[in-house]
Amino acid sequence: MINLDVLVIGSLGRDADGGISFAHSTSTLIRAPGRSIVVDTSTREMRPAMKTSFRQIGVFPEDVDTVVLTHCHYDHTENLDMFPNARVLLRAEEAGAVPGAVPVEEDAEIAEGIRLIHTPGHTPGSMSVFVDADVRYALAGDALPLRENFEKMVPPRTSLDPDLAMKSIKRITKYADVVVPGHGPPFSIR
Repeated sequence: MINLDVLVIGSLGRDADGGISFAHSTSTLIRAPGRSIVVDTSTREMRPAMKTSFRQIGVFPEDVDTVVLTHCHYDHTENLDMFPNARVLLRAEEAGAVPGAVPVEEDAEIAEGIRLIHTPGHTPGSMSVFVDADVRYALAGDALPLRENFEKMVPPRTSLDPDLAMKSIKRITKYADVVVPGHGPPFSIR
């Protein structure tokens, strides 16, 4: 059985000109038989809340065996040091951004029911984690950063390739029953 626990819900703020004034990513723990996987590690400001979540769940950060980075922007990576025993996975397009990380070159199943899926557009190396649990979850990172992107069917405001970003959003929403966006609470799309 696979369990998902959102450790912290991310947020995103904009200034009067529409620029980003703050960003904290969502961080999620996936527990599968013999596995503890964290998807994105959020920012230093979110560290106290992450520690509280781990205590409440009853898992130690040292027990996490894998960290998946949906991409390598700071707001998704600042707490990597909380997971000293974890193998860090990121897309090959972002290789070198995190020393010692293992580049993923193709879509891959990393545990039964847990797949890494290339969802570029926001960055060339953006990826999502598709999880077949009680329902189908897509941990989308900034490939689908906000519920608003789904509701309006618009690419992330910060995208290197908006057309490719829309293709990724369509791939995510075709698969998922529930989306865990990069900067907000999970939401159902079915």
